[in-house]
Amino acid sequence: MKGLLERLRQRGWQMTAQRRAVAEVLAGEHVHLTADEIHERAVARVPEISRATVYNTLRELAELGEILEVTPDGGAKRYDPNTTDPHQHLMCRRCGLLRDVHPKGESGLSLPAGERYGFVVTGIEIMFRGLCAACRSKRDPMRGSRRTRSPRRSGAGSAR
Repeated sequence: MKGLLERLRQRGWQMTAQRRAVAEVLAGEHVHLTADEIHERAVARVPEISRATVYNTLRELAELGEILEVTPDGGAKRYDPNTTDPHQHLMCRRCGLLRDVHPKGESGLSLPAGERYGFVVTGIEIMFRGLCAACRSKRDPMRGSRRTRSPRRSGAGSAR
């Protein structure tokens, strides 16, 4: 799989210091950062980069098809540079960790003509949800421990 920086070079995309910083932040596998997270990391590379530049760069990269916008459960948009390897996503319901996954049987998934309602289907997005290993290992305060009733104080609030 070609990385984002390599794909952008092949495209002849004008690589300013700010654009390079955004692309470098997005490099790697299982990268699904929000615009604010990208800005925070880009500032470490190019201190003068503005939030507007990050948003404009992300918009341009999405329009070019070089990154995907993923919006899990109505939360903040996340940006995925993995556009060359068809995949779906697995999200932790507690911490929001997002991973790329390749479910079995996806290639055979189709929508019958009667269920398309005149749409031309251009893609499929499947979001698997669960708890990641780190969140499962944390003790859930609402489960696994008994909730004890606090003793009632006599008098106050008692109708006896």
